[in-house]
Amino acid sequence: MKAYYFEGDMGNKVIEKEIPENFKADATKYHSELVEKIVETDDSIMTEYLEGTIPDFDALKKTLRKAVIVNQIFPVFAGSALKNKGVQLILDAVVDYLPSPIDIAAVSGIDPDTEKNIIRNASDTEPFAALAFKVATDPFVGQLIFFRVYSGTLSAGSYIYNPRTRNKERIGRILRMHANDREEVKKVFAGEIAAAVGLKDTITSDTICDENNPIILDRIIFPEPVISLRIEPKTKADQEKMGMALNRLAQEDPTFKVSTDQETGETIIAGMGELHLEIIVDRMKREFTVEANVGKPQVEIKVKPMQLLTKEELEDLPKNTKRSPGFEFVNTIKGGVIPQEYIAPCEKGFKEGLDRGVLAGFKIVNVSVELWDGSYHEVDSNEMAFKIASSMAVQDACKRANPVILEPMMKVEVVTPDKFMGDVTGNLSSKRALIEGMEDRGMNKVIRALVPLSEMFGYMTGLRSMTEGRASFTMEFFRYDVVPNNVAETIIATRK
Repeated sequence: MKAYYFEGDMGNKVIEKEIPENFKADATKYHSELVEKIVETDDSIMTEYLEGTIPDFDALKKTLRKAVIVNQIFPVFAGSALKNKGVQLILDAVVDYLPSPIDIAAVSGIDPDTEKNIIRNASDTEPFAALAFKVATDPFVGQLIFFRVYSGTLSAGSYIYNPRTRNKERIGRILRMHANDREEVKKVFAGEIAAAVGLKDTITSDTICDENNPIILDRIIFPEPVISLRIEPKTKADQEKMGMALNRLAQEDPTFKVSTDQETGETIIAGMGELHLEIIVDRMKREFTVEANVGKPQVEIKVKPMQLLTKEELEDLPKNTKRSPGFEFVNTIKGGVIPQEYIAPCEKGFKEGLDRGVLAGFKIVNVSVELWDGSYHEVDSNEMAFKIASSMAVQDACKRANPVILEPMMKVEVVTPDKFMGDVTGNLSSKRALIEGMEDRGMNKVIRALVPLSEMFGYMTGLRSMTEGRASFTMEFFRYDVVPNNVAETIIATRK
């Protein structure tokens, strides 16, 4: 055992010394406990240990690595990224103990043509397959697509195939990123992470692969935004720049959405929380020099019909259906009572009618629409007429289906000292929270609850006030739930 000291400019010099006398007893105690935990994962080494044989350092490292790879042991390191202390040892541990690409199972994907399952091993000899996991804008080289190579190799200047767009794109340059520094490389191999320059139509979660051996890897699933606000440029000069900035930011962040209110013409930005949107607005100012005025945050409310089909009725539905998130279109027109060229406008009209909503203008979700009959006029019928009729029909049907308002529910975890637990739980209950459980975590209590997002605005300020600044909380989107009748009435009244 040794003690490590971090000296020099920001701890860049790692110096190994003997453990000071006043720490030796504690170090010996915890070292023994660490060795016991490691040998418990391997029966043969455990037997030798019980017989009095202490495994050597290399055997312990090998055993620990196996245990980490199969999730039996989770190493914890101490350090300070701010002062650059302990960071070097953590990076060494990443190399020593975490799995390499060949230590984990082969990746599986879908053939875009046959929809059969395909296995790709982490080998340079396999066909090329990679997943784009991040899009970033660099002021010097433009748009960067970060990707992880699962199989095969990729050379700068070669062409890749995108199964989503069914198009080929040329890789201009390949960069290996080191924080803010970039290293240009000619080729990357299986298991490596790099950034590509020159891809125009690739977005986060796209698969890029060999055209002759196409594959679609598992996509990254991103939650829908739960909070939105109105934004407008402060000056006319910012108008055009704001549009470009929002477009760039939306490309980088799949959970950030930009839309236009059809009635008012205002620009609406939506994201995963107050802090998320605050950072977006701040980035617009810092990176794109766009000053903007923003409105109050609004919770993303949705509506769904409550008169549902029975299981037997669902099984009787035709198979010629088109599905998208929250919407299903079933076409059962027979005999040409509606010409084929008017089917697509009908579908578009149904979607627009659901987007406009029937309760206070909120979007309606989780709807299956069946088009089973109709008529047309050989001279006067046109696409716009069918689109408008479809929109009116679906809205009329939804009004008869007892629609209800849905609000986003957040999974909240509050960590607080024991003496404030009563105040915190009482405050959560006043916010219509559903307390799921409580547990101890060291000297503190942890409270887990489901809370409506609309009740969580400004919660951090109130939590700090009632706990003398000693409590903290985390929050993430969980699901949409039906709002109580009294709250629904208030929401509808505010929209009139």
